[in-house]
Amino acid sequence: MVTVVSRTGKPLMPTTEYKARKLLKKGRAEIFCRHPFTIRILDRNDGNTQPIEYKSDTGYLHVGISICSDKHEYVSEQRDLLADETEKYNDRCKYRRARRNRKRYRIARFDNRRASKKPGWLAPSLKNRVERQTDLFRKYASVIPITQATFEMGMFDTQLLKALAEGKPIPEGIDYQHGEQYGMETLRAAVFTRDGYKCIICGRGIPDKAILHEHHIGFWKGDRTSRPGNLATVCEKCHTPKNHKPGGKLYGLEPKLKTLGAATYMTAVRFMMLNSLRVMRPDITFHIQYGAKTKLSRKELKISKSHANDAYAIGQMHPQHRTDTRYYRKRRRNNRILEKFYDARYIDVRDGQKKTGSQLGCNRTNRREPRISEKNERIYRGEKISKGRRTIRTRHYKIQPGTMLRINGHLETAKGIHCNGSRVMTVSGKSIAVKNVTVKQYSGGWILAG
Repeated sequence: MVTVVSRTGKPLMPTTEYKARKLLKKGRAEIFCRHPFTIRILDRNDGNTQPIEYKSDTGYLHVGISICSDKHEYVSEQRDLLADETEKYNDRCKYRRARRNRKRYRIARFDNRRASKKPGWLAPSLKNRVERQTDLFRKYASVIPITQATFEMGMFDTQLLKALAEGKPIPEGIDYQHGEQYGMETLRAAVFTRDGYKCIICGRGIPDKAILHEHHIGFWKGDRTSRPGNLATVCEKCHTPKNHKPGGKLYGLEPKLKTLGAATYMTAVRFMMLNSLRVMRPDITFHIQYGAKTKLSRKELKISKSHANDAYAIGQMHPQHRTDTRYYRKRRRNNRILEKFYDARYIDVRDGQKKTGSQLGCNRTNRREPRISEKNERIYRGEKISKGRRTIRTRHYKIQPGTMLRINGHLETAKGIHCNGSRVMTVSGKSIAVKNVTVKQYSGGWILAG
């Protein structure tokens, strides 16, 4: 599918790639934009259009999009958003706070920022997801004559969902005021009390003189939320850096309850996002559909469960002619990691294998702990094979991951830059000098994943 606009920029009905190539070859059209690929007809100012519906499965991490008319489905996509937005924002606050402490003393400004929150304020992580949903709609609505749009949104009772997942009675009345931390001064005390002040790995507790720690169960897959269901009690012998790595006792554990971040997100932003879309395009009719209706519609259409199929099942238009689904993932444009550290390597005197310094570390989580303990594995470091080193990135490179390159007449996708910017690594595993490649198309905010 190739989107089309008139000479004056008015969206017209999409066309096929074959017709678009013919128009470009004859000089009747020119390239208008590449995301999505759009041509501009040079000899037409207007044209007839048909009703087209934009349908979106507005998920927390995955967004399904389907754009249909009565006869054709023009777009079928799944867009995967960034999963670590909250963690990145917290890191940014940490870096700014550390930099502020290194400078001369200045009066704190956090009270001013709190007072400046206006009605409708959203947390940066939620605001980012709303903006991505809005940007996708704006991009397609600018080149496709969309007449109506349907978004799957809902309002969820998180307390009820949590009770059903735990097999507890349905909350009523005062139960909504008694959360998991009710009666406890701190979240830490609530987690320790729930686990009986015992380590969930080895069972050691206070009578065994164990030092207890809070552990984020889903750290290994990026889930670092501090909800009680993602926290567990572990002792100092189990809560070591070695056990946090693949093969360790803490790696691969699953929280008993899944995160309800998606339900909370949709409850918080659904009307705000809908109102912003209506203000942006007052000429388009907007509708809301709940997930229960989408499920019934998907069963009637006899299609499998997926984000793109959910988007297709939403709304009123369900043409028989469907297009192939394309998968995109969001690319982080700015890499704030300017320095990388490569650990030293040693020979393990126990088995003679080469291991890094972190693998043969002291396994302490606090510098106040003595290194002389049964967890210390530094004593097994033998001959030093290589020293530890660090590399510092001092400039920004034009070729980024996802950039399309022309190499010896064929196209390749860049994976990254190495050798101080003199060579480029491709997805196929080739390392080629930058002077021997030609940039075909720079990578945008989205990368084609499949």
